[in-house]
Amino acid sequence: MTDVKVGRVPLPVELEKAVFRSRSGKIRIAAKNKSGLAVNILIGVLLFLTVLAFMTFDYQNIDFGKAVADTLHNIRTVFLEPELSRETVGGILYQLLVTFCLGTLSTILGAVLAFFCSLLCARNLAGSASVNIVKSIIAVVRAVPTVLWVLIFAVSAGLGSVAAVVGLTFHSFAYLTKAYAESIEEIDPGIIEALKANGASYWQIICQAVIPATITYMVAWTFMRFEINFANAVAMGAAAGAGGIGFNLFMAGSFYFDLHEMGMLTYIVVIAVVILEAVSTKIKAKVK
Repeated sequence: MTDVKVGRVPLPVELEKAVFRSRSGKIRIAAKNKSGLAVNILIGVLLFLTVLAFMTFDYQNIDFGKAVADTLHNIRTVFLEPELSRETVGGILYQLLVTFCLGTLSTILGAVLAFFCSLLCARNLAGSASVNIVKSIIAVVRAVPTVLWVLIFAVSAGLGSVAAVVGLTFHSFAYLTKAYAESIEEIDPGIIEALKANGASYWQIICQAVIPATITYMVAWTFMRFEINFANAVAMGAAAGAGGIGFNLFMAGSFYFDLHEMGMLTYIVVIAVVILEAVSTKIKAKVK
């Protein structure tokens, strides 16, 4: 193999074509490979399709100036003039509690199921056959969006809170199983081997090694999923008729078109999310 010298740095001949000099004289090495070329082609195709789509839309003689002005007016009404028109503060807080309960129940059920299932797909605790089967199943479950799972269960349970809880639990179970399993796989293998050498049983290993070593990560992943479930529960209030503050948002925005009430409900949801984030941060800090 011959070397090609660029300045004072000898380079293999394979890198000769990937070396460029900037105007400042610095050497830049550009990695040219098939994956990079594929990404560039994909970006170019997407840009072309985007431009083509905007050129072929049927705008139906829309006045863009008026549309922008109306949009800005609606945004100002929602965020700068919030008020409750049809609901009382007590009624809204009750609906917020319903949404909170939907998110909490689905997270707890999903976390319990996910913990036991993660023991079957952690490579340092289970066999390869069990790992491959369980991970394949949860990959399929995670690939289906939450709202679709809710609608699937709504066929048998009907639209309502039952379908929302089961659908949210199903997706939470798959999400947390993957997260818990990866946390378990990060455990120092020497700890598990030492317990096995001393005659510890399977559940003794789980209670004395796995749980103490992963509890911080599991709590963090669980609270993250709870925040996701709370947001999904707001959406399911409209999509699945599960009730809660999401249904009020849907009615205010689509049925009554009351932008003032929609703005107030939006602020209430945002405040609730901020409070939940603060509480979860304190709990995670205590667990550490």
